[in-house]
Amino acid sequence: MKLTAAITGVGAYVPDYVLTNEELERLVETNDEWIQSRTGIKERRILKGENQGTSVMAIKAVQQLLDKTGTRPEEVQLLICATTTPDMVFPATANIISEGVGIKNAFSYDISAACSGFLFALATGASFIRAGLYKKVIVVGADKMSAITDYTDRTTCILFGDGAGAVMLEPSTDGYGILDQELRADGIGENYLFQKAGGSRRPPSIETVTNREHFVYQEGATVYKFAVKGMADVAGTVAERNNLTPDTIKWLVPHQANKRIIDATANRVGIGPEKVMLNIHKYGNTTNATIPLCLSDYESRLRKGDDLIVAAFGGGFTWGALYVKWAYDPKPGPQNA
Repeated sequence: MKLTAAITGVGAYVPDYVLTNEELERLVETNDEWIQSRTGIKERRILKGENQGTSVMAIKAVQQLLDKTGTRPEEVQLLICATTTPDMVFPATANIISEGVGIKNAFSYDISAACSGFLFALATGASFIRAGLYKKVIVVGADKMSAITDYTDRTTCILFGDGAGAVMLEPSTDGYGILDQELRADGIGENYLFQKAGGSRRPPSIETVTNREHFVYQEGATVYKFAVKGMADVAGTVAERNNLTPDTIKWLVPHQANKRIIDATANRVGIGPEKVMLNIHKYGNTTNATIPLCLSDYESRLRKGDDLIVAAFGGGFTWGALYVKWAYDPKPGPQNA
């Protein structure tokens, strides 16, 4: 049988602090109705405290994953972390996560592809499994977006939250797992969605800090158009290539950027809202964490053999879709969704 990479477990973590729309009303000129009608977001989680980086949340998500799957840290052979907000430029946040949970027999590294990073990392991890190189691969999606959010800019501060999620990939010969992919990028996106300073082109300086260049900037209307078309096109391509229809697709798992984008993508693919995973109202856009947080929230409703289309769009521009056949039934425990 063909060797595939199956998702065999999910872990997740969001910080305790809840930033509501009402609190944002005291920071910028906005209101709850305006935010919800344009984004679908009611609240988001924020990581508070000194010296608290993305790895703090990711370590908790990975530890939960290890506990749920009964995996010993020494069994893990590879850990990939998708993040836009690494703890530091180097070492990789994946290295810090591995140390934090006691993973010592693996190599680890980061992937940076904005909001598509987790999808790209999942495809990369699956490739190592399919090649027969590794049997236990952890893929993490985690971001502390509050670290690069300008809370004086009402167009962006309403969107983002902090969180982390992780999945375990293991070999399958039963037809489950990541069965197809369509991944894309177009560098034109540099002009519409970016963080201007902090890299080698514009290193941190008094000027870049004064000019508030270390925060997320986006041209919303342009990003919206590219996102809807991009996600719908690749989701449709993957579905058609695998003879999947709106009736046979059990769940669409979209990146949680904006409910308008999610709704428009689902409409273009022909999938009804009852089949769309949604948690943006609780967490906002957590960038690389949105998809694993969805899988965690809906894990109790997933069944072995369910056909999933997972789709994302992010800065770059980057976008893609995966066809995933879910590999396990819910385990006994509290209902998540």
